Amino acid sequence: MVLTDRKRLVFIGDSITDAGRDRTDPGSFGDGYVSLLAPELQAGGAEVRNLGIAGDRAVDLAARWASDLMPTAPQVLTVYVGINDVWRRFDSDDPTPTGRFEQTLRALLASAVDAFDPVLILMEPYLLPVRNEQRGWLEELDEKRAAVRRLAVEFGAQLVPLHEVLTAAAEGRDAAELAPDGVHPFPEASRLIADAWRTAWAISDSR
Repeated sequence: MVLTDRKRLVFIGDSITDAGRDRTDPGSFGDGYVSLLAPELQAGGAEVRNLGIAGDRAVDLAARWASDLMPTAPQVLTVYVGINDVWRRFDSDDPTPTGRFEQTLRALLASAVDAFDPVLILMEPYLLPVRNEQRGWLEELDEKRAAVRRLAVEFGAQLVPLHEVLTAAAEGRDAAELAPDGVHPFPEASRLIADAWRTAWAISDSR
């Protein structure tokens, strides 16, 4: 993977990024998409950090942004959050209004840009409905996806359109083969996520 002189790459988000990493080990990447990207990035001389924490919403990122993210001084920052902001509305009656989600994420991105001017890669949340009731989540998901897309434009970030990528991959098959609960990826889906990130990085790196 071709790298510019920006070689401190930080990934932050929820369980899709966390992927079971050992949070006591800065060199742990879990077994998800970051673990697939890290070896080739490191081979190019990059320092890679995985700061994902399962269950995080935008407000949870805000609570740990100063302590977890800012000390890493990212030169390339990937942010992947939003599905828990959708999910908690339906399983816990604890909704995150899209306006609040967008405002919170905007403030976090602005603080990182002001401090470090990183290359930004924003990954939209995805859902592959495997239960009938999950189809009712899609309207809420679309609102959060639209917010991430607006922020990508606002900050000149590269967008990773994961919902489109994984929806296309699930067409004509049982979506549970990719994500058994509609969200958490099996290895095949993790590879698709990593490939989508590589595509976004190639575009960013060519600018």
